Amino acid sequence: MKTIGLALLLLLPVSSPAFAQSTPSESTDAAAPSDAQAAFDRIKSLAGSWVGRLTTSPPEPTVDGNFAQFSLRVTSRGNALVHEISVSPLPDHPLTMFYLEEDRLLLTHYCDAGNRPRMVGKLSPDGKTVEFDFLDLSGGNQYGHMHHAVFTLIDENHHTEEWTWMMPGDKPVRVRFDLQRTNFGSNAVGQ
Repeated sequence: MKTIGLALLLLLPVSSPAFAQSTPSESTDAAAPSDAQAAFDRIKSLAGSWVGRLTTSPPEPTVDGNFAQFSLRVTSRGNALVHEISVSPLPDHPLTMFYLEEDRLLLTHYCDAGNRPRMVGKLSPDGKTVEFDFLDLSGGNQYGHMHHAVFTLIDENHHTEEWTWMMPGDKPVRVRFDLQRTNFGSNAVGQ
C-alpha cells in the first residue's frame, strides 16, 4: 500500500497546486536586494582562479613578492563562497567562508594561527569595494589574528585584496595581493 501511495505522488504533475511556486518574474513587488545581498553578489562575482604577488607593509622580506594562488568557489546552492589562498613556498593554506546571516555579509577566516575571526562586510557606494571590519574571534590569539579585509574589484579579470593581520600588542601588518584571473571568461557563478 505504501508503494502505491509513493508511486501516485511521483506521478502527480509538477504543475499541481501543491508544487506551484512563483518565480521572481511573476512577482509584482520585486524588491531591490539588500545592501548585504548586493555586497555578497559582488564577492561571489569573483568565483574562479586567481594569481598574483603579495606585498607587505611594513615590508617583510621573508614573504614580500611571493607568488599566491587563490581559488574562490560558490557552494551550498549559492549560499556561501569558499576562498582559499596558497602562497608559494609557504605551507600556509588559510580558508575563508563568506555568507549572509540575517541582513549582514559575514566572513569567517579559518586561520593557520588556529583561530577564527569573523568580520562584517559593507559595499562601497560605487559598488567596487567590499570592506570587512572585525566582529569577534574564536580560538586563541597567541600569534595574532586577521583583523580587516578590503576587496577592490578593478574589472572582470583583476582585483586586489588587502588583509590586515593584528600582531600581539595590536601591531598591524598589511598584506596586499594584486590578482589576475587565470580562467579568463569563466567567471560564471557555479552553484
